Amino acid sequence: MASVDVTRIAGNIGALNALNSLKSISAQLAMHQAKLSTGKQLLEASDDPAGMSIATTFDIRRQGLSTVLNAIGDAQNLMSNMEGGLTKVQDILVKMQNKALTAKGDTIGDNERAAIQSQLRSFRDAINDIVAQTQWNGKPLLNGNTTSGSAQATVGLNFLTDADGGTSTFAFAGTGGTAGTIAANMSFASTTTGGTAAAAGSYAGAHVAGGVYDLALSDANLDTTSATAVTNQYAYNSVSNALSVVKQGIAQVGAFTASLQFKQEGLTVAQANTEAAYNRIMNADMASEQVEASKLTILQQTATAMLAQANTSPQFLLTLFR
Repeated sequence: MASVDVTRIAGNIGALNALNSLKSISAQLAMHQAKLSTGKQLLEASDDPAGMSIATTFDIRRQGLSTVLNAIGDAQNLMSNMEGGLTKVQDILVKMQNKALTAKGDTIGDNERAAIQSQLRSFRDAINDIVAQTQWNGKPLLNGNTTSGSAQATVGLNFLTDADGGTSTFAFAGTGGTAGTIAANMSFASTTTGGTAAAAGSYAGAHVAGGVYDLALSDANLDTTSATAVTNQYAYNSVSNALSVVKQGIAQVGAFTASLQFKQEGLTVAQANTEAAYNRIMNADMASEQVEASKLTILQQTATAMLAQANTSPQFLLTLFR
C-alpha cells in the first residue's frame, strides 16, 4: 500500500488506497454472492483448472451412470411385462392340465370328453391371445415374427422365425443373443418333427430347430375323444410338456431380472460415490460462503466510510491559508 503524505493533496493517496481496498472487497463480495446464488464452488475454469477438469470427468461419469440406471429400469419393466404374460400362460396351462387329467379318468363318458376337448382348445386360443398382446414398445415379447420372414432382435432377447411354420413363438436368449443360447421357445401349431400330428403328444416340447421348443398344442394333440388319444394320453402329455417349457421360461426371466437388480444396486452405489466426488469439488459450502459474504459486506461498508473520510482529510491544510 502506498504511503500517505498529507501535505501533497493533489494525489490524495489516502483516498486512492481506500478506493483500491473498496474495489478489492467488492470483487470478493461479488464472487461469494455468485457462489451463493449458483451453489457452485468453481464458477469458471480459471478458479481451479485442475479441479474443473476432474469435476468434468466426474460429471460425465455420473450422467452416464444415471442413463444406464434408467435403461436398467426400462429393462426391468420389460421383463415384468414378459413375466406377467408367461405367468398368465402358466395359469391357463395348469387349468388345461387339470382338465386333461380329468379326461384320463374312466368314470366320464364321450360327451364329457368332447366338452373337455372343446374347453382345452378354447384355453389354447386364450394363450395365443395373451402371447399376441404381450408387447413392449410395439414389439412382441412372447410372439416371434413368423409372418414377415425376418427375425427381430434386441439385447438379451431373440425373436426368431419358427422354422417349423408355427403361428406363435417366443424365445429367450442369454447375453450373447444367439440362437444357441435360447432357453425357451413355444409354438402352438402342430409339428412335423419326429412324427405325425396325431402322434405329437409323445414328443411335445421337443427341441425342433434353431433353439425352438415346440409346445405342440395343436387340435390333434388336444384330442380327448379318440381311443388312441385317451390311451396314449396325448392331451395330458402335451399340456404337461408345454407347462415345463413355460416354467423354464419363467425361471430364466426371473434369473435375468435378479441379475438386473444386482447391477442396478451396484450402479446406484457407484453413482452416489461419483456424485459425492463431483459435489466435493464443484459445489460450494453454502455456510462458509455465507459467513464470508457477511464479513465482506461489513468490510465494504467500512471501506466506503474510510474512502469518504480520506477524501475529507486534506481539508485540514486549508487552516494554513487563513
